[in-house]
Amino acid sequence: MRWSVSLTAEGDRVLTHDEILDLADAVASHEGIASGIGSMAYGAQLVVDAATSDEAVEVAMATFAAAAVNAGLPPWPVTRAETISEDDDAYEDDVG
Repeated sequence: MRWSVSLTAEGDRVLTHDEILDLADAVASHEGIASGIGSMAYGAQLVVDAATSDEAVEVAMATFAAAAVNAGLPPWPVTRAETISEDDDAYEDDVG
């Protein structure tokens, strides 16, 4: 099953436009988007294949950590992880 996983890592300094653009480039191959310009946190929303929500978070966290390294970002702790499955998203579209 495909999952959309949103992750946020918080730290101790304000992030630049270029740093978040580098993160966006690093997560693009995972249908990812990045956030955090001008804030003390960076984040990404990634699409991963996994059997469960917990497994999706594990896969996404590894991808997120590698993307942060590739973007030259500090290895800040992940403070938020949220998932939504492809099925849940389709249901919300139908009833929303």
